[in-house]
Amino acid sequence: MTSDLIRQLDEAAAAVRSRCGLAPRVGVVLGSGLGAFADALQGAVAVPYGEIPHFPVSTAVGHAGKLVLGTSRDGIPLAVMAGRVHHYEGYPLQQVAFPVRVLGRLGVQAVVLTNAAGAVNTAFRPGDIMVMTDHLNLMGGNPMIGPNEAALGERFFDMSTAYDRALCDAAEAACRAAGISVHRGVYAALTGPSYETPAEIRMLRAMGADAVGMSTVPEVIAARHMGLRVAGLSCMTNMAAGVLDAPLDHQEVLEVGERVREKLIEALNRLVRDADPGAGA
Repeated sequence: MTSDLIRQLDEAAAAVRSRCGLAPRVGVVLGSGLGAFADALQGAVAVPYGEIPHFPVSTAVGHAGKLVLGTSRDGIPLAVMAGRVHHYEGYPLQQVAFPVRVLGRLGVQAVVLTNAAGAVNTAFRPGDIMVMTDHLNLMGGNPMIGPNEAALGERFFDMSTAYDRALCDAAEAACRAAGISVHRGVYAALTGPSYETPAEIRMLRAMGADAVGMSTVPEVIAARHMGLRVAGLSCMTNMAAGVLDAPLDHQEVLEVGERVREKLIEALNRLVRDADPGAGA
């Protein structure tokens, strides 16, 4: 008997296929202010989230809210989420993870997840990119809570290498080739939407976090549950609370994303080429 979740995923995937016959091999999720990569795809077909059955709809500023299918400059078929939904918008974590599960049902075998983040590590600067090597899930839950869907993955699954090591190497090399200052580090995910207090940032630093944000981790967990390879890129759009004597502002997040747009597009084009399971075939 087909579960409600599997039925919903398959209905969503079928609706996307009815709009575009492209069979994507790599998925990309674009965070706040980072949507320009989707606009650069060749032969792009955009499907608004609201037109995909069961798909949650983005409400956050800087998130376009559309699934774009097209090819990269190297001809790699991609499914690109221009914007994501967040737990702070009122969506349960299971719904936050739903779009990435749809990417998996569409056939992608690797996903590149991007986000805008605050720099906890004082050696980082706005405009730098952090390759995510691990994360701290401080969102108060897990999208896998509830009945397990064996058709998607095992009940208990390994997260010791949640971020594919070869893709981490490729991501760092792609950023350097694009002229971006790049680091590796640990991403801490909190619920938001309020920014963290200086005391919370000191706590996160003591826990080993290098950057902090309000997304990505539920998607990583869902992707790994399905056996997808994962790479994560965090764009440092501001210094975290207490690092500088200045208030935090979402407009700054969007402005820094715009400033690094061209270089980030270059880095993503290089990274999806390395993430493509069809490379060299």
